[in-house]
Amino acid sequence: MKLVIFTDGGSRGNPGPSAIGVVIANESDETIKKYSQAIGEATNNEAEYQAVIFALKKTKALFGKAKVKEMEIEIRTDSELIVSQLNHQFKIMEKNLQPLFLQVWNLMLDFGPIKFTAIPREQNRETDRLVNRALDAQQPFLL
Repeated sequence: MKLVIFTDGGSRGNPGPSAIGVVIANESDETIKKYSQAIGEATNNEAEYQAVIFALKKTKALFGKAKVKEMEIEIRTDSELIVSQLNHQFKIMEKNLQPLFLQVWNLMLDFGPIKFTAIPREQNRETDRLVNRALDAQQPFLL
């Protein structure tokens, strides 16, 4: 089984009030779950990392540790920086992002292969909508 997970994080102010959006879909692009949550004060890049962390935790909770170890997972985001760092193409120079990178790396140990793909913002509209909805509401909610 393959999962395609769309993530987005955003901040109003950079740093400022921030939120994340996650859409978990199957390989046929059918949505399994959508999440949107305000995360407090953060930079845009911190919010992008938090979205990936949240997505990995929720995926593991939804399917269980044994099943996610056998799944192929592709995480798609419009943050080229995050994708480049998680694919080991860019060094992580910002001290505030290093612990978030390590958190993603440690979470990945419980999974099978994970591919990180940068996509155009137009292909990530639903997660962007979820981020803005959470920022507007400033409270977490599950769809």
